[in-house]
Amino acid sequence: MSGSAISPPADRDRLLPPLVAEDFGLEFRVVGRGGTRRGIRLERAFWTSLKQMAENRKCTIGMLIEEIAESHANTGNLTSAIRVACMRGLADENLTLQRLASIKTINAILVACPSPAFALSSSKKILTFNAPFQQLVRRQLPAAPNEDTRHDLKLALDLNVADIFARLEANGETPVATGFVIGAGDRRYRGQLNAVRAPVVEPELLMAFVFGG
Repeated sequence: MSGSAISPPADRDRLLPPLVAEDFGLEFRVVGRGGTRRGIRLERAFWTSLKQMAENRKCTIGMLIEEIAESHANTGNLTSAIRVACMRGLADENLTLQRLASIKTINAILVACPSPAFALSSSKKILTFNAPFQQLVRRQLPAAPNEDTRHDLKLALDLNVADIFARLEANGETPVATGFVIGAGDRRYRGQLNAVRAPVVEPELLMAFVFGG
């Protein structure tokens, strides 16, 4: 019975980032803090993780390893303790990012904004908005429905959404200003807004803050 070759999953089908061969290579380093010096052999991926953790905590790799060694003095296996600490540290950071990167966070930001603001999908669909935006629409577009403003509103931007994302990427996430038009029925309203990337990973969303008509 002949077996069939299993093709590797396409990038879009992957559940995890692809593994890089260089990350598996063991790397020996001598790490010191104060009068203590330790020779440690770890996979390069863990050294990268330690470096990121040290940068986030404004300390040195030596300080992290010293803390891990003191906390797990009875285990007798420092390299294992370092690996577990890296995994726990990344898991904690990921949980924090998940809390921040959510529609709830976007809604909280919009609610806290005193000026009209809304969240926009890449297809120019208004996903959520704040009370000042709803008041703006009702004032300027009396033909708009009262119960759910999003569905019958038509939105046009002077800049393409893809171009806005490209400018944000190129300019270090500096807000991008663009004109816009919203319409309902036979009424139209033209204004200006600042667009920024919303704090979510998937799908990409924009937050738009109206600043002039």
